[in-house]
Amino acid sequence: MKQAISFTEQFTDYLQYEKQYSTHTLSGYQRDLNQFQVWLKKNQCDSILDADNLHIRNWVAAQHRQGLGSHTLQRKLSSLRSFYNFLIRKRLLKNNPALDIRAPKAAKKLPDTLDTDTLTQLLNIPADSILAIRDRAIMELFYSSGLRLSELANLDLESIDLDEKSLRAIGKGNKERLLPVGRKAIEAIELWLNKRTDMANINEKALFVSMRGKRISTRSIQQRLNYWRKKQGLEQHIHPHKLRHSFASHILESSGDLRAVQELLGHADISTTQIYTHLDFQHLANVYDKAHPRARKKK
Repeated sequence: MKQAISFTEQFTDYLQYEKQYSTHTLSGYQRDLNQFQVWLKKNQCDSILDADNLHIRNWVAAQHRQGLGSHTLQRKLSSLRSFYNFLIRKRLLKNNPALDIRAPKAAKKLPDTLDTDTLTQLLNIPADSILAIRDRAIMELFYSSGLRLSELANLDLESIDLDEKSLRAIGKGNKERLLPVGRKAIEAIELWLNKRTDMANINEKALFVSMRGKRISTRSIQQRLNYWRKKQGLEQHIHPHKLRHSFASHILESSGDLRAVQELLGHADISTTQIYTHLDFQHLANVYDKAHPRARKKK
């Protein structure tokens, strides 16, 4: 074991002085290697140099059973792979026993969405102040067009075409996409544009502005959504992405057109959009459980 410890020390010296890793990263590597060595000793393997593929697989499985998540296990495996690669460069090993081992995949977390009744309650804001008018236009546009927070904050006056009921958004990778804008959102934006000049600085091109007359920040938008969530008597947390998720889920539920939802959301890969099919299936499963004679629970 002493020899193995000296190799782990050489490895951390290599990371510190040659790779110039941070103290935080170094401590993570050391902790992972130490934990693995302790486990090996308890499982009749005296040296980390003698560990094989099966040892590592069993260690990962044991860690997973203790509740460690996929990302943590991936990091631990990365530490082992780096250590064994170091030993191979030192000609102490021929093969990396951690090379082909992958952590269990993390369960995909379904996006949190709002039902139509909750959205109606949220968006039913009286137009009794300029801020209320602006905020309703922002929220209507989020839900109408499925925009990301940054996309909405970056909209300019010229981004939207009220006659065509459309807007141009600049998404990830500086990609532009043309999006439809619904009737309710058009009405809310028209009302806001009638008041916008009372708030906006001269020559300010942003569609939505703050009380200072400049482009509204993403942080301010988040704060205003939280304000209206409380004001409208909603208990659940509401953030801009929840409105985007609701948009996607409701469109897919009504149309079943996954490719169209992909285009509307600006996803480069359709696998990103497919998460919403799980939401749609959940809805169908709930309907089935309530309606099917052989699925209903006896009262």
